[in-house]
Amino acid sequence: MYAGRNPGLAGKTTWKDNLSMKDHSPILKRNLTGCVAAVLLILFDQFTKMLAVAHLKDQPSNVLIDGVFELRYLENRGSAFGMMQNKLMILIPVTVVVTLFILYLFFKKLPATRHFFWLNAVAVLFFAGAIGNFIDRVRQGYVVDFFYFSLINFPIFNVADIYVTAAAFLLIFLCLFYYKEEDFEQIFPSDSSRQHSSEKKDND
Repeated sequence: MYAGRNPGLAGKTTWKDNLSMKDHSPILKRNLTGCVAAVLLILFDQFTKMLAVAHLKDQPSNVLIDGVFELRYLENRGSAFGMMQNKLMILIPVTVVVTLFILYLFFKKLPATRHFFWLNAVAVLFFAGAIGNFIDRVRQGYVVDFFYFSLINFPIFNVADIYVTAAAFLLIFLCLFYYKEEDFEQIFPSDSSRQHSSEKKDND
C-alpha cells in the first residue's frame, strides 16, 4: 500500500511548492488589484450616469463655468464623442473584440512588475471605459453623456470616455518617453528573441 511514499511528507508543502507560490504571488496581486480597480472605475462611471439621468434629463443645462463648462444631458447612440451614430450592431461586437484583446494583454502578456505598472494601468483604464459604455449600449441602446465644454463646442462626453482618453494619452506618452524597445520585446518577443531564449534554456 502506497509503497515508497513517506508518510511524514503528507500534507506538507515542499520548497519547490513554496518557490512556485512566491513566483506567482506578484501576478496574483496584480490580477486582483487590476480587477478591483476596474470594478470600482466601472461602478463610478455607472453611478455618475445615474446621477445625470436623475438630475439632468429633461432639464436645462447646468452651467458650472459660464461660457466654458456645463452639465448637459445627452443620449449618445454612437461611439465616444458622438461618432458612428446609430451603428449599434457594429459598436457592440467591436467592443467585445477590443475588450477580449485587452484582457488577453493584461492576463497573458503584460509583466506583473513595478516597471510595467503604468502599462497595466493603461489596460485597466481602457477596459473600464469600454465596459462602462458597453453596459449602456446593451442595456438601453444608447450611452448617457453629460460633460460639455461649451467654450470649444467639444462633443459631450462621460466618465468612461475620460478613462479611454486618459489611457490613450498615457499610452502615447509611455511609448515615446518611458518604455524602450527592449521593454516591448518582453511583451511581444520577436522570432530572434524567442530563439535566443530557447537556446539559453537548453544551455541551462
